[in-house]
Amino acid sequence: MDSRCSSMDSRASGRGMGSVSSTPQSARVESYEAVEKKCISDVRRTFCLFVTFDLLFVTLLWIIELNMNGGVQAQLEKEVLHYDYHASFFDIFLLAVFRFAALILAYAICKLRHWWAIAITTALSCAFLIIKVILSKLLSQGPFGYLLPIVSFVLAWLETWLLDFKVLPQEAEDENRYQSFVDAAERAPLMGPGPLSDGQFYSPPESLADSDEELEDKHDPEKGLIQKVS
Repeated sequence: MDSRCSSMDSRASGRGMGSVSSTPQSARVESYEAVEKKCISDVRRTFCLFVTFDLLFVTLLWIIELNMNGGVQAQLEKEVLHYDYHASFFDIFLLAVFRFAALILAYAICKLRHWWAIAITTALSCAFLIIKVILSKLLSQGPFGYLLPIVSFVLAWLETWLLDFKVLPQEAEDENRYQSFVDAAERAPLMGPGPLSDGQFYSPPESLADSDEELEDKHDPEKGLIQKVS
C-alpha cells in the first residue's frame, strides 16, 4: 500500500507537467488521489475501530466479573498469578488481546488486502472458546460464564464479516474506479483537436465597392449593344 502511495504521487506529478488544460475528468482524478493519499480507506479505519472495540469490550466485561467476585485485586491474583484453565477468564482476555494485536498489525500497519489473517484469528478464537466451554467449569460461575465466551465468539465473527463483505469489496471497487479515471485522464491529452480543414477557412464578406463594380461590368455589354443598334 505504501508503494501505491508513492506511485500515485509520481503519477500526479507527471500529469501536472503534461496536462494542457484542467478538465472535470482530471479534477475527479485529483479528488480520488486526495483520498488515496491517506493510505487507509474509511471502511478499513472503521474495521480497525471495531477491532479496538472488541478488545475494550471484553476487557470491560472481565473487569466487571473480577469486581463482582470479591474485588479486582484479589481476583487478579486468583485468575492471573494462580491461573486455572478450568475456572479463569484471564485466557479469554488474552484471546481478545491476540485478536487485536494480529488484526491491527495485519490490516492497519501492514495494510493487507487478503482475508487469511482474520481467518487464522477467527479459527483459533472459535476453537479455543469451544474447547474451553466443553472442558472448563465456566458455566457454573454465574452469568459471566456464559457472557464472556459468547461475546468473544460473536465479536470474532463480526470482524470476519466486516472485513470480508465490507472492507475488501469496497476497496477493490474504489481501486477499479480510480484506475478507470486514471486511464481516462492519461488518454485525454492524446485526443486533442486535430488540424483545421479547408472548409473551416472562409473569406471576408465582399465590400460594397466591389459589388458596384461587378454590377457596372454586367451592364457594360448591354450599353455596347444599345449603341450598335442605334
